[in-house]
Amino acid sequence: MTENTTERLRSRFEAALATAGASSPTEATERVFAELLERHAEAHRRYHTMEHVGACLGWLDWYAAHAQRPAEVSLALFFHDAIYDPKAADNEARSAALAREKLAELGVEAESIERIAAHILATKAHGAAEGDTQLVVDLDLTILGARRAVYDDFERRIREEYAHVPEALFRDGRRAVLEAFLSRAPIYRTPPLAEELEKRARANLERRVRELATLVS
Repeated sequence: MTENTTERLRSRFEAALATAGASSPTEATERVFAELLERHAEAHRRYHTMEHVGACLGWLDWYAAHAQRPAEVSLALFFHDAIYDPKAADNEARSAALAREKLAELGVEAESIERIAAHILATKAHGAAEGDTQLVVDLDLTILGARRAVYDDFERRIREEYAHVPEALFRDGRRAVLEAFLSRAPIYRTPPLAEELEKRARANLERRVRELATLVS
């Protein structure tokens, strides 16, 4: 990640905090942002990096009009993968807990913090009923509707993050995950985002499921 990208993300983090009512001094904000950068740069990460956060925020720029509280959506995206261990099953819960802790330290109001935490928790099952939580989930899944080469690179990076899983087990598990997305109607619940990405996401998922099935045989 370039220095210019880091600075843009830093400015965006600071702006989102200010809009969300944070009252912390600059050095506290800098410390939390530095921790987020460090966490997202962990050696085992290949896809769940700050690059992913930046991509989600880029999509938010296009669909901010569909957010009730865009700053809270931004903060949820900054924290939603703050804790990421491919061997663990509680990453979202721990990321939400970290967000509660750090945002409270920065002076964000409790009601706002709980909404942000709810957005983060919803990314575990990739499902939400409505509102900003739904938007956060959809933004997290925009990679599914990426151009073919980008999507294929995403799949490669996910496999690298799960390098500890034997190949046959990974294929079975990955097929189950992708088939679960395909079973949703629609995958994206934010209408304009679905209009843009739904068709391509289904094509990517169907192709990858076929590939995994072929590899198994």
